[in-house]
Amino acid sequence: MFFFSPTQVASKEAPTNRTFRIGGLVEDGSLKRDKDGLTVRFVVTDTATSIPVVYKGILPDLFKEGRGCVAQGHVGSDGVFYAESVLAKHDENYMPPEAGQAIDKAKIQKTLVDK
Repeated sequence: MFFFSPTQVASKEAPTNRTFRIGGLVEDGSLKRDKDGLTVRFVVTDTATSIPVVYKGILPDLFKEGRGCVAQGHVGSDGVFYAESVLAKHDENYMPPEAGQAIDKAKIQKTLVDK
Protein backbone atom coordinates (compact mmCIF):
# COMPACT_ATOMS: atom_id res chain seq x y z
CA MET A 1 0.00 0.00 0.00
CA PHE A 2 1.48 3.33 -1.04
CA PHE A 3 1.78 6.25 1.39
CA PHE A 4 1.55 9.93 0.43
CA SER A 5 1.75 13.20 2.33
CA PRO A 6 -0.88 15.92 1.89
CA THR A 7 1.65 17.92 -0.17
CA GLN A 8 2.14 14.96 -2.53
CA VAL A 9 -1.63 14.47 -2.83
CA ALA A 10 -2.19 18.16 -3.62
CA SER A 11 0.57 18.11 -6.26
CA LYS A 12 -1.11 15.11 -7.96
CA GLU A 13 1.66 12.62 -7.11
CA ALA A 14 -0.87 10.25 -5.56
CA PRO A 15 -2.62 7.72 -7.80
CA THR A 16 -6.09 8.38 -9.14
CA ASN A 17 -8.66 5.58 -9.12
CA ARG A 18 -6.53 3.63 -6.64
CA THR A 19 -6.50 3.15 -2.89
CA PHE A 20 -3.54 4.60 -1.01
CA ARG A 21 -2.64 5.96 2.42
CA ILE A 22 -2.36 9.58 3.45
CA GLY A 23 -0.78 10.58 6.72
CA GLY A 24 0.05 13.59 8.80
CA LEU A 25 -1.39 15.52 11.70
CA VAL A 26 -5.10 16.04 12.36
CA GLU A 27 -5.48 19.80 12.08
CA ASP A 28 -6.65 21.49 15.29
CA GLY A 29 -10.28 22.61 15.13
CA SER A 30 -11.05 20.58 12.01
CA LEU A 31 -12.88 17.56 13.49
CA LYS A 32 -16.63 17.71 12.76
CA ARG A 33 -19.28 15.03 13.16
CA ASP A 34 -22.31 14.74 10.89
CA LYS A 35 -25.79 14.29 12.37
CA ASP A 36 -25.82 10.59 11.44
CA GLY A 37 -23.30 10.01 14.24
CA LEU A 38 -20.95 7.94 12.05
CA THR A 39 -19.62 10.34 9.43
CA VAL A 40 -16.68 12.48 10.53
CA ARG A 41 -14.85 15.19 8.66
CA PHE A 42 -11.37 16.40 9.51
CA VAL A 43 -8.28 17.81 7.86
CA VAL A 44 -4.89 16.07 7.60
CA THR A 45 -1.87 18.33 7.28
CA ASP A 46 1.88 17.95 6.89
CA THR A 47 2.18 21.61 8.04
CA ALA A 48 2.65 22.79 4.45
CA THR A 49 -0.54 21.47 2.83
CA SER A 50 -3.90 20.34 4.19
CA ILE A 51 -6.33 17.80 2.71
CA PRO A 52 -9.95 17.38 3.85
CA VAL A 53 -10.92 13.82 4.85
CA VAL A 54 -14.34 12.19 5.19
CA TYR A 55 -14.69 8.91 7.08
CA LYS A 56 -17.79 6.92 7.93
CA GLY A 57 -17.16 4.66 10.88
CA ILE A 58 -15.88 4.62 14.43
CA LEU A 59 -12.61 6.45 14.97
CA PRO A 60 -9.87 4.83 17.08
CA ASP A 61 -9.87 5.84 20.76
CA LEU A 62 -6.49 7.55 20.34
CA PHE A 63 -7.66 9.71 17.41
CA LYS A 64 -7.39 13.37 18.42
CA GLU A 65 -6.80 16.77 16.87
CA GLY A 66 -3.13 17.73 16.81
CA ARG A 67 -1.99 14.12 16.70
CA GLY A 68 -0.76 11.90 13.90
CA CYS A 69 -2.98 9.66 11.83
CA VAL A 70 -2.90 7.56 8.71
CA ALA A 71 -6.03 7.12 6.59
CA GLN A 72 -6.52 4.60 3.80
CA GLY A 73 -8.83 5.40 0.91
CA HIS A 74 -8.96 7.48 -2.27
CA VAL A 75 -9.26 11.08 -3.44
CA GLY A 76 -12.53 12.07 -5.05
CA SER A 77 -12.88 14.42 -8.01
CA ASP A 78 -13.77 17.11 -5.44
CA GLY A 79 -10.28 16.88 -3.86
CA VAL A 80 -11.60 15.28 -0.67
CA PHE A 81 -9.92 12.12 0.64
CA TYR A 82 -12.59 9.48 1.30
CA ALA A 83 -11.18 7.17 3.96
CA GLU A 84 -12.11 3.51 4.33
CA SER A 85 -10.06 3.17 7.52
CA VAL A 86 -8.29 5.50 9.94
CA LEU A 87 -5.39 4.65 12.22
CA ALA A 88 -4.19 6.83 15.11
CA LYS A 89 -0.73 6.99 16.62
CA HIS A 90 -0.21 4.90 19.74
CA ASP A 91 1.06 7.62 22.07
CA GLU A 92 2.43 11.15 22.00
CA ASN A 93 5.88 10.02 20.86
CA TYR A 94 4.85 7.66 18.08
CA MET A 95 4.05 8.47 14.50
CA PRO A 96 4.33 6.15 11.50
CA PRO A 97 7.81 6.72 10.00
CA GLU A 98 6.38 7.73 6.63
CA ALA A 99 4.12 10.37 8.21
CA GLY A 100 6.98 11.79 10.27
CA GLN A 101 9.25 11.96 7.23
CA ALA A 102 6.53 13.64 5.14
CA ILE A 103 5.96 16.27 7.82
CA ASP A 104 9.69 16.94 8.17
CA LYS A 105 10.07 17.26 4.39
CA ALA A 106 7.10 19.64 4.15
CA LYS A 107 8.52 21.84 6.93
CA ILE A 108 11.83 22.11 5.09
CA GLN A 109 10.12 22.95 1.78
CA LYS A 110 7.92 25.56 3.47
CA THR A 111 10.97 27.16 5.10
CA LEU A 112 12.73 27.39 1.74
CA VAL A 113 9.66 28.93 0.06
CA ASP A 114 9.16 31.45 2.87
CA LYS A 115 12.74 32.74 2.54
